[in-house]
Amino acid sequence: MSGPEGAALSTVEESAAPSAERAGFWPLVREALAGSRRDLTSETLGRAILLLAVPMVLEMVMESIFAISDIFWVSKLGADAVAVGVSTESLMTIVYTLAMGLATGTVAMVARRSGAKDADGAARAAVQGIILGVVVSAVIGVLGVVAGTRLLALAGAPPTSVAIGGPYARVMLGGSVTVLLLFVINSALRGVGDASLAMRTLWLANGINIVLGPCLIFGWGPFPRLGVTGAAVATTIGRGVGVLYQLRVLARGRGRLLVRRAHLVSDAATQRTIVRLSASGTFQTFIGMASWVPLNWVVARFGANVLAGYGIAFRVVMFALLPAWGLGNAAATLVGQNLGARHPERAERAVWRAALYNFVFLGSIGVVLVVFASEIVRLFSRDAEIVASGGSCLRIVAAGFLFYAYGMVVTQAFNGAGDTRTPMVINVISFWAWEIPAAYLLSGPVGLGPTGVFVSIATAFSLSAVLGVALFRRGRWKSVQV
Repeated sequence: MSGPEGAALSTVEESAAPSAERAGFWPLVREALAGSRRDLTSETLGRAILLLAVPMVLEMVMESIFAISDIFWVSKLGADAVAVGVSTESLMTIVYTLAMGLATGTVAMVARRSGAKDADGAARAAVQGIILGVVVSAVIGVLGVVAGTRLLALAGAPPTSVAIGGPYARVMLGGSVTVLLLFVINSALRGVGDASLAMRTLWLANGINIVLGPCLIFGWGPFPRLGVTGAAVATTIGRGVGVLYQLRVLARGRGRLLVRRAHLVSDAATQRTIVRLSASGTFQTFIGMASWVPLNWVVARFGANVLAGYGIAFRVVMFALLPAWGLGNAAATLVGQNLGARHPERAERAVWRAALYNFVFLGSIGVVLVVFASEIVRLFSRDAEIVASGGSCLRIVAAGFLFYAYGMVVTQAFNGAGDTRTPMVINVISFWAWEIPAAYLLSGPVGLGPTGVFVSIATAFSLSAVLGVALFRRGRWKSVQV
């Protein structure tokens, strides 16, 4: 049986497991954090999801803490500084798009070969993803350093924000190599089921960032006072250290993925496969993330304070959503590995189970954000206009969390199977055919102002989830060849 009802039946079936197995929850959590060596294609689904999801969720929790910490300190510099961060983030969506696209192609190949017990094939795929990441990031980094200030203005930042934000944009864009490698290598680690190492990487990178950020922003202790640029410097340093840690782990073979000298060669055939998978994956991510640029323009028309409130609200939204993406990543790994092991029905059951868990988790958080939206935004700013804008955005977007819970898991499941085209089509329909026109019409001609933008975002994500579930149930992703 497929679909949510299949997940419910599977839950009932596994709940009949002996109490001794259920009593092993905390030992399993400790094993997941330490790094499990179990075969995830033969474990019970509950255990397999737990072993992957615990470190993946905690990995995303740290990413969420960083996002909130970053905007918290930057908000102390005023609305223009927040607008710099928001506008640069809209530029960084291009970098994140390419990074996530390459990560999508890499995890699909690595997970499929890992499930087929082809360790050398998994290592070769990981190396080719890294090579492609270095090449792409070199181009972006040079462009960012040369034209960062101009790009910030093109992103819709107010003139007062551009005046102080040029160095911030140049540092963030110039350090793109750390973003691409962090994403690609962590995707490879997840693909082989080594979620604990991926978790440690982001905890290290973001831990450095969180501690270093306020020191460089405000000039605490021996550190120079760099203002908003300090946030960019701290982010790039933290990510750089994270990448060095990843490379050391791969070279020493401490996890499931061991890269030997024989793997350190350019493999055009494997690169072509990754590029083929990544092309749809990149465009899929680009469609979703690049839509923030025109949305940024629309919101910016209402002033720096409204834009700042919008930026704060979305950092809070990401704080809630990123841990939920951990369950989506777990589903992607299980789909890829089980397809590689020729267990497509088990792959499908894993997705519905993970989506059900996400529904409960994200729905609970959504209720809290809807009820306390204004109070949460007020933690970052006391400006009445910022609180009003941010509270409205947070309340409206969080109201759709129950839809997003299924949507994000199903999307990652498609990607784990190597079916990157279906999410791409869904994103085109949801974000460009609906979200952007709706944002313009609702905020302008209809007269809802910034609220119209927030409504368009919530309905676009909900539409994406409904389409994703409907197409996933058709099962065509099971026959995709990687």
